[in-house]
Amino acid sequence: MRFALALLLCLTLPAHAEGFLTRLLNKPVPGGVVVIDLGNDASAPRARYDGKPVLVVREDDQRWIAIVGIPLTVKAGQQSLDVDGQSKRFRVEPRTYREQRITLKNKRQVNPNPADLKRIQRELDEQTRAYRQFSSRQPSNLLFDKPVEGPLSSPFGLRRFFNGEERNPHSGLDFAVPAGTPIKAPAAGKVILTGNYFFNGNTVFVDHGQGLVSMFCHLSQIDVKIGDELSRGAVLGKVGSTGRATGPHLHWNVSLNDARIDPSIFIGAFKP
Repeated sequence: MRFALALLLCLTLPAHAEGFLTRLLNKPVPGGVVVIDLGNDASAPRARYDGKPVLVVREDDQRWIAIVGIPLTVKAGQQSLDVDGQSKRFRVEPRTYREQRITLKNKRQVNPNPADLKRIQRELDEQTRAYRQFSSRQPSNLLFDKPVEGPLSSPFGLRRFFNGEERNPHSGLDFAVPAGTPIKAPAAGKVILTGNYFFNGNTVFVDHGQGLVSMFCHLSQIDVKIGDELSRGAVLGKVGSTGRATGPHLHWNVSLNDARIDPSIFIGAFKP
């Protein structure tokens, strides 16, 4: 009888229980993250999604997992991950994002003039190169701290309309906090880009390792420089309203394998 019960349990239970990182991060929706079991080989497999390398870590000292960012533009349905030349399938589930309508007094921030457009393209190229960096360092932690303590004013993924005209969806989280509030690194990392940009204002990029990058913008003050190594909780700047902003707040992006994803996943605040 006991043997039969044990056999039944073996047949009904999963081959392994989900680890902490899988439970925290696996939100396979557009703008989300999918966690894929890669087995327990002695060395880390190499994985790529949409031609780009992805974050691979060992979970619970037992098995390798790929942590893959899913772009907002991906449609629900089957996708594939390349693992050492072999295709591994996964499914993206649907998710609907709300709308946000914003009125700006500065019309150039909605319809930039030709000189603005040249600047915007130059800045976009610079920031894209930062997002696409893939360092060999392992992220120090994947449960992030909030960069500031305060209420969220705009969630990730909102379809945004500026003065009635639709523009790119909201690619991060906005925290409604006063100007001058210190901004802290949510995890250890290296400063890979700083600058003052047309839309983003004063901006800092931090590489946490293996394609996991944070971007903080609209700062009133930048307190770091390119090449600085930041510990978790280190102050990198102060909240402001520079660039395209209607008031003081922090806009925080998280990018994984060059896909902008919902930062709420990494602070345990994701809501389906």
